Amino acid sequence: MAQDNPPDYRVVGYYANWALYGGYDVTHITADKLTHINYAFAFISPDGDVVLSDEQADTQFLYPEDSPDQPLKGNLHQLQLLKQQNPGLQTLIAIGGWTGSANFSDAALTPESRLLFAQSAVDFVTRYGFDGVDIDWEFPTGGGLAGNIERPEDLENFVLLLQALREQLDAQGSRDGKEYLLTIALPAAPSAYRPLDWERIHPLLDWVNVMSYDMNGWNNVTDFNAPLYPAAPESVGQIAIAPAITDLLAQNIPSDKLVMGLPFYGYVWHGVENTNNGLYQPYTGRGASASSSDTTLTYRQIVDLISGSYTRFWDDAAKVPWLYDANGQVMISYDDAESIAAKAAYVREHQLGGLMIWELSLDTPTSDLLSAVYEGLNPIE
Repeated sequence: MAQDNPPDYRVVGYYANWALYGGYDVTHITADKLTHINYAFAFISPDGDVVLSDEQADTQFLYPEDSPDQPLKGNLHQLQLLKQQNPGLQTLIAIGGWTGSANFSDAALTPESRLLFAQSAVDFVTRYGFDGVDIDWEFPTGGGLAGNIERPEDLENFVLLLQALREQLDAQGSRDGKEYLLTIALPAAPSAYRPLDWERIHPLLDWVNVMSYDMNGWNNVTDFNAPLYPAAPESVGQIAIAPAITDLLAQNIPSDKLVMGLPFYGYVWHGVENTNNGLYQPYTGRGASASSSDTTLTYRQIVDLISGSYTRFWDDAAKVPWLYDANGQVMISYDDAESIAAKAAYVREHQLGGLMIWELSLDTPTSDLLSAVYEGLNPIE
């Protein structure tokens, strides 16, 4: 279904190329409820070029209507078709990610390496029909995946890399008669955003995708993945979205350049005793059981649990739900339509730029959470 009247707020959905192998391909995306798709991920080669991270999924996979001899196949061809069907939709190539940020520091190191990277990114955008670039450097402030190259000068070089990208995108835009987008993904932890030079950074960007999830759950008690407001006892040390947004606004970032992130997945803990319905309680391990390697569940998996042995609870202070199975001693923190409505209301109240989703394939087959995002940002008056 085409977008006749695109919403005023941005609805940015990340689509991970590996979702193809789980049965959720590009044709499953409910594009009429999105303004932008960030295709995750392209990587950076050791030479500093932007390259495909999965050539099979990206450009070679044969969709049912594809011809074996057509020049471009795979997810990237399907994204082009999706844009033809939805003229208001724009796509960005997300570069980096948790496992793809190893070479950012090298790419940003010198004027020559920055120019090479920026020109390569623009070539990638124009070759595959994208409308812009989303930089997912995890992280210029350090603390990313073990083995990533990190330097003290990364903070300054991050700004210079964005400047080089902005210049090259604008130059290409002048040639093409269009405006190419430049965005970044940003953790909601103060240690990840406060050291950045926002006075120089935000004018270069069209908006910031705030990764306002994975915020808690790393200490010795169960907690919320993405609470809108802090609600835990002080001893828990909970991080919440609203204080992070307030802090980012204090960096003089325009409110309409902040896009709040939403998790379409939940955290799971086992060995949680039946006190306070499993919330803020010690646990023996991550995952639904000692033998489970899945520390997270997709929303579509979580929906199936609610009709079983799990009970849903709602925290009216944090504005998020959780599930608890008293017999199995399992607690799950997640987001649903009610918490998304609260977050969408916050976006509207504070005139933020919209909502971002990680990740589209984690939704139900009927796109229940995406529908809640769209309806929350565009309420019927």
